[in-house]
Amino acid sequence: MGTKPQLNTKKALSIIGIIFVAFNLRPAITSVGPLISSIMKDIGISNAAAGFITTLPLLSFAVFSLLAPKLGYRFGYERMVFIGLLTLITGIVIRFISLTFTLFAGTALIGIGIAISNVLLPGIVKGKYPQKVGLMTAVYTTCMSVFSAIGTGLSIPLAKNLGLGWEKTLLCWASLALLAAVAWLPQLRKPSKFNDVKTSTLQGNSIWRSKIAWQVTIFMGLQSFLFYSMIAWLPEILNGRGLSISTAGWMVSIMQLTGLPITFLTPVLAARFHSQRGIVGLIGFLYTAGLLGVLSGSSIGVLTVSVMLMGIGQAASISLALTLLGLRTANAQQSAALSGMSQSVGYSLAAVGPVLIGILLDVTASVTVPLLLFIAIIIVMVTAGLGAGRNQTVFNENRAYD
Repeated sequence: MGTKPQLNTKKALSIIGIIFVAFNLRPAITSVGPLISSIMKDIGISNAAAGFITTLPLLSFAVFSLLAPKLGYRFGYERMVFIGLLTLITGIVIRFISLTFTLFAGTALIGIGIAISNVLLPGIVKGKYPQKVGLMTAVYTTCMSVFSAIGTGLSIPLAKNLGLGWEKTLLCWASLALLAAVAWLPQLRKPSKFNDVKTSTLQGNSIWRSKIAWQVTIFMGLQSFLFYSMIAWLPEILNGRGLSISTAGWMVSIMQLTGLPITFLTPVLAARFHSQRGIVGLIGFLYTAGLLGVLSGSSIGVLTVSVMLMGIGQAASISLALTLLGLRTANAQQSAALSGMSQSVGYSLAAVGPVLIGILLDVTASVTVPLLLFIAIIIVMVTAGLGAGRNQTVFNENRAYD
């Protein structure tokens, strides 16, 4: 009788730990955007250098997404997530020092700390909750998305209304990371058994020869490209379609808020089906319909509906991409390996996206070309997603390649 309450307590502590880690996967980054002009003014950096503040975490994601599975395999997934949280806290504190070097060094550490948890959390979910991958992915992706929006929304009120300034506003997120580290401590008492599993299919780079792994990776990468490109440039694009820049800024918030319920529902629905191709097709339809609405519409009503459709497609695509990391693998190690591959490539594309769209806007002086590029990318993303949605695991397929 005493064992069941003990197991329930352990499971509850595990879920609480995962939720608190998810809270910290975005706000230390998304809180910077609204404060960028204040940072530029106080430190005296150029527009190009300020843009690098946004790109640097994505580059950290790209590099450390490849290293995280190997570190998790060697030292234990739970231990590495804890180290990631400590790295995140260190980066936030270093960034508080108002110098150019500490700003960039702290930002890089923030990216490294988040990258570790980004990659290993799907593996932990797969290992601890193999029958509940959809539900648990829904929980942590929703928590991640909510605090991503909160990070953006609280920056100006904290910095200006409460008079904290940009340094103390950004420092506030260290307390949330510290709470997550404390909530994660129970996971360090006894490493999970899946950390000790020896899996020969993880030796070498066999996952990079898997067709399904590449399809998941392309789907992940292109949805990241779209997300970060739209976060950076959608206000400018909507401004070109006739909205004021202030209204266009609010549209980005509407896009993210509309997607929140879908962020939760998509993984739950995806886990109920053997194939996720229908969901992929629906994502492509909604995303494309929204973009065509922006391309052809000019009234506030049409543009609002279009942005909401894009928000639903965007939310569903990131949730499905993360869910596929569990559904297309057989165990925690495989999930972490696929997560590392897909997120490394994905964030490399994400880092390129805003720069490429900016160049297109400069060269063409038209918002039509970026919108057409987005539609072309969605076609490729859906094509890859239809392959990734097949009911097959990456390492089963790999045996045919080895």
